[in-house]
Amino acid sequence: MQTERPTHLDLDRNRGLSIAWADGTTFFLTLPILRRFSPSADARELRKAMAANPLTVLPSNGTNEPLTALGAEFVGNYALKIHFSDGHSTGIYAWSYLRELCETHAAP
Repeated sequence: MQTERPTHLDLDRNRGLSIAWADGTTFFLTLPILRRFSPSADARELRKAMAANPLTVLPSNGTNEPLTALGAEFVGNYALKIHFSDGHSTGIYAWSYLRELCETHAAP
């Protein structure tokens, strides 16, 4: 079963992504959550390393600047791609994956 496309997306470049779904639910995913749970291959491998070794050193962009979103774009009719200030932009967030993140990691 394919997850429906969100009915509304609102990217706050300093805070995160508000998502409304057809069933009437609304969620907010913070930028750190979206970045940490990026579906990109490198982020998946990092999460595996962190699960195996909690002392895994996280990559750094070399600045003390807070993480922001530089922008976002649709990928076809099935996903969203977010460009982060740390240079990461390879994660493609399929609607089903965004819904999963909403259900498990959304801010109250």
